[in-house]
Amino acid sequence: MIGGATVHLNRWQQAAVAVGSAVGALLDPRRVDLVAALGETTGKPAFERVLERMKNSPEGRERLISAAVPLLFLLERPRVIASKVGHAWDLPENTFGASYARFMGSRTFSPDDRPPVRFMDTDELAYVAMRAREVHDFWHTLFGLPTNLLGESALKVIEFEQMYLPMCLLSVMAGTARFNEKQRTVFFRHYFPWAVQAGVRCTDLMCIYYERHFPEDREDVRRRWGIVPAPTILKITSD
Repeated sequence: MIGGATVHLNRWQQAAVAVGSAVGALLDPRRVDLVAALGETTGKPAFERVLERMKNSPEGRERLISAAVPLLFLLERPRVIASKVGHAWDLPENTFGASYARFMGSRTFSPDDRPPVRFMDTDELAYVAMRAREVHDFWHTLFGLPTNLLGESALKVIEFEQMYLPMCLLSVMAGTARFNEKQRTVFFRHYFPWAVQAGVRCTDLMCIYYERHFPEDREDVRRRWGIVPAPTILKITSD
């Protein structure tokens, strides 16, 4: 299992973990372990749909030059951990990889700090759940969203449109409940309508082998994937 031991739950146990995680995450949104547990216990159908899309995507079906059989993206299972993405810091400034490195360098968070997946039934679903968790910072970079409450809530709108995870919708509801009057006005006037359009317009973001595109120009990959960055006013808005 990806990152941790598997915990098998029956339906009642799954419901209990989901409710407990939801309550705990609402009381303390900094508990990323509870947010992760909520996503896993409520998101299995969504992760199953993402898994099928990944299997059928062009990058998922990519072939080795010397092989007669497909090399599935899911067989390589790239991980967003420090030992695998550290080379991004050495790339030219205009590249997607360098932009990601700058984003991570502006934070005190390491890609290795994400909690392990515990409540998925199969290794494949566990990988999809972990991948969804790990590409979050790639999406921050590509959409130009800050990590404040407004930026995270906007990204959850995009994540919901991409994966239909109930946890994303719940996170948006919880985030907006914590807004002050100014934040609420900015979010619903600017962030929310932009995020709805951006999430619909872009390609299937769960089916991209991001690490292979690190050396490419950031604006080129944005155009190729149909990504519309957040308006400038949103980037400079703070909590």
